[in-house]
Amino acid sequence: MRVITVFLALLLAAVASPARAQPALLGEDTESIRLDPHLTYAIDPDGRADAAAMYARAGRGEFEPLPDGSSTFGFSDGAYWFHTEIFNSHAELQRWLLVLHYPLLDNVDIYLRYPNGRVEHMATGDALPFSARSISYRQPNFWLELPQRTRVELLVRVSSRSSMQVPLVLYTPTAFAERERDAQLGIGLFYGILIALFCYNLVLWLSLRDASHFWYMFHVAGFGLVVLCLNGLAFEYLWPNSPWLANYSIPLSMAISQIAMHQFARVFLELRERIPWADRVTLVIIAFYVLMGLGSLVLEYRTVVLPMTLAVFPGALYILALTVMSLRRGYAPAKIFLLAWSCLLFGTALYALVSFGILPKNFFTEYGIQIGSALEMILLSFALAYRYARLRSENETLVREHNEQLERHVARRTSELSTALEQLAEANQRLRESNRRDALTGLFNRRHFRDLFEHQMHHATEHRQTLGVLLIDLDHFKRVNDTYGHLAGDECLRWLGRCLGDTLSVHGAVIARFGGEEFVAVVPDMQGDRLLHLAEQLRVRICSEPVRYAGNNIGISASIGAFALHPGAGIGVDEALHRADDALYAAKDRGRNCVHAAEDITS
Repeated sequence: MRVITVFLALLLAAVASPARAQPALLGEDTESIRLDPHLTYAIDPDGRADAAAMYARAGRGEFEPLPDGSSTFGFSDGAYWFHTEIFNSHAELQRWLLVLHYPLLDNVDIYLRYPNGRVEHMATGDALPFSARSISYRQPNFWLELPQRTRVELLVRVSSRSSMQVPLVLYTPTAFAERERDAQLGIGLFYGILIALFCYNLVLWLSLRDASHFWYMFHVAGFGLVVLCLNGLAFEYLWPNSPWLANYSIPLSMAISQIAMHQFARVFLELRERIPWADRVTLVIIAFYVLMGLGSLVLEYRTVVLPMTLAVFPGALYILALTVMSLRRGYAPAKIFLLAWSCLLFGTALYALVSFGILPKNFFTEYGIQIGSALEMILLSFALAYRYARLRSENETLVREHNEQLERHVARRTSELSTALEQLAEANQRLRESNRRDALTGLFNRRHFRDLFEHQMHHATEHRQTLGVLLIDLDHFKRVNDTYGHLAGDECLRWLGRCLGDTLSVHGAVIARFGGEEFVAVVPDMQGDRLLHLAEQLRVRICSEPVRYAGNNIGISASIGAFALHPGAGIGVDEALHRADDALYAAKDRGRNCVHAAEDITS
């Protein structure tokens, strides 16, 4: 029936508006969906049109498909309107998260029109405080209520002085959390690298007083700041209540990063001594960015950002050319510097080309500047080390006089590195353990339990032993959450985990949280009658004592399904769990708070 409903909805949409893009269909297996293939758009040159007028234009088929299927338009004037229809055929989920994966847009308005004519409006963007967003996230986002088997019209209005990029993606809450977990890991690694390099070179600068390390720190800090702003993290964490800073921090941070970049290249390549004319040209470029940075405080946003964005790529090419010239003149450290600058140039080029709408927006183009700059920073750190080694070899007499001091310094650094490696090993061990455990109860998680269960099955088969499988499910757990709150429910789950450990660990059982309020245990060398006795003992133990939380005594009980897996039965993990699960459901059908065994438990 659901398939027929979806088909009829599509047919009606096609008949009613043959020129429109196909509606976005949200099915049972939909975790996320990019809306670009389903969008049409129209431009409002003076930005004065309202939602009613644009809904009317969309109804008349005056919206056009996205050019080449891309929602990137570069630096553009006026307001852009995007239109699509969404049909939610998901049986349970009605609340979806709409995310606009570009954090630098000034004004983003969305309008949802339901079949009864009701229109819901939400707004966010850099021109509004950060709190205007549905969730605290660096990119604009909105919660959408999408009733089941209902076609909803979505209208999005975007206006901005920055590059017009409107990649809209619709997520389930779970899918968004999983995606953002990986994104946060990447961002954390990037800033972790920058902070580590900054701190390391800070120590070197304080120790050696070498100006190149100071300007390297300035370069790292400048790039870190501009990427922080470009990712929307600066607006989220540094000035969430200041839309003015959110907008003007972009050109200001760009100017600072470019000043730092050219000054570091000037010092590292020793332009004053080696290429005097290039040194003067570099000073002129630095002066240009100083003026742009000051001008960003008083001039219109695009007046400053456009020339700086256009100058980024030629500036990087200019430094690349100077590096090649230095290398040809015998300056050996320029080898690594050349490799580092090539990485930065490539990443910066990707970002600039996306800003002007030349390249499509994907993972590598969106995060190209982070990837390229991280590689560049690491390689520049190596280049500094190489440069330092070269200077040391050219001043052997001075090195011998300070040899003892340097040896102590190296020993200290080696000791610190060894300590750091030991701490890293311990942290990795803790991380591996946490990946195997359920965060709430401390028991094994479902994925690791399957590995342990398979191992137990192989061992039991080799030694001709019977494995007991118990599936335990808390009765009426939703009632506990509704009555006492989810924190009380969490305490009940933790208490049940401790109860399982106290009762079953003495029998060598492997215990895990199977999901929600369901737990599973595999008990080695446990025949049918003994397994039933143990399950009954566990059931009595669970319901004999209330869970105490926040002054409440919460009585709980559990239903238990038992299955004895005999050696040579030819049953795998999934089948064993399935039979225990059938027994568990039989226990629930008998009225809960009881033990039920699979039919062949004593065979």
